[in-house]
Amino acid sequence: MKKPSWPEVSGPLGGHAAAYRKELAGLGYSPWTASAHMYLMADVSQWLDGNEVAPEVFTSARVNQFLASRRAAGQHRRLSPRGLIPLLRFLQAAGVLSEGAEEEPASPTDRLVKAFVDYLATERGLAPRTIVGYQRVARRFLLDCVDASAKDWSVADLDAGQVNVFLLKDTVRLSVGSANNVTTALRALLLFFYVSGFTSTSLSGCVPRGGNWRDSGRAVDLTSDDVSRLLASCDRRTAIGRRDFAILTVLSRLGLRASEMVGLTLEDVDWNLGEITVSGKGGRRDQLPLPVDVGRALADYCRRGRPSTSHRVLFLHSRAPYGPLSYHAIGQIVMAACRRAGLPEVRGHRLRHASACSMRRAGAPLLEIGQVLRHRWTATTALYAKDDLEALASLARPWPAVRS
Repeated sequence: MKKPSWPEVSGPLGGHAAAYRKELAGLGYSPWTASAHMYLMADVSQWLDGNEVAPEVFTSARVNQFLASRRAAGQHRRLSPRGLIPLLRFLQAAGVLSEGAEEEPASPTDRLVKAFVDYLATERGLAPRTIVGYQRVARRFLLDCVDASAKDWSVADLDAGQVNVFLLKDTVRLSVGSANNVTTALRALLLFFYVSGFTSTSLSGCVPRGGNWRDSGRAVDLTSDDVSRLLASCDRRTAIGRRDFAILTVLSRLGLRASEMVGLTLEDVDWNLGEITVSGKGGRRDQLPLPVDVGRALADYCRRGRPSTSHRVLFLHSRAPYGPLSYHAIGQIVMAACRRAGLPEVRGHRLRHASACSMRRAGAPLLEIGQVLRHRWTATTALYAKDDLEALASLARPWPAVRS
């Protein structure tokens, strides 16, 4: 059988070739795919050397220049930045390429948004996913309210009228929850303008607070039989099936959020004590008991389904590169199980809801359910009581008879 060839990597990246080849093997790439990535590394190193570009300034603009030269040379594969992701990640981890090695934002709007993002990360300490959402709102607001083409471009002239006009236009088709997310992000942006000296007064108080309507009616209920059908739909003879079965078991039994699922590591499962540590909202770390069925599902996945890799994250992709799953992937796994089981498609949070409802039907008090779900407020847990129709029926009084 023919074996793949391996290039000799010369130039500024030559000293990292052996480590990169080992990294590709650890990520689960086949020898042929790893060979193709090594040839790409050799091409990048040769281009850097020929154009006298230092590896640490191989920014997005330089990447585009390299890809343009690759197309001009008649190359037919890996002609987009996506193909360079494994190499760029390796160079960042090795300290060759700085994670922040990007050009300064070209436009005033980009510079202001970047300053806002830095403020959210350093001063506010917000989570990366939250920052991304705030960044989108900030960019929409600036593009809508500020004339960036004007020579005297400034946010100092913003007023409450512009804020309200933007909100009315931006939230007209949003749900209450999504509209509240926009107002929260905009309030943070206007406060940033004030504390950073961009505006002389704080306009954050001009942003109205949205409604706090948390009850949207009964949710699409998943019964215990439905959850059993979801679990039974996983083909546990395969590695993917064992992984998906373990994920669905954790979601339905412990009620974890998708973002908490993707953050689980091997060290978070304490087999001796029978506990699992969950990193939740606000940096909280809680220990939950590890039920027997959950422990068996996780053990089966770790022994016969989890790829052999140096990654410490618990749930990984089933194909190379063996990286952590995203919270979107958790939702896709749940939806795929719904399709296999012939159930209406739901996402991972519905299994959290089903877990709470199951505990409620079993007679567990709201306080204990809130402890399992790690709710800060009892009012949040109380929302799950609305689906316990039998308990609600015992409280309902007969409708008085109508007299003619």
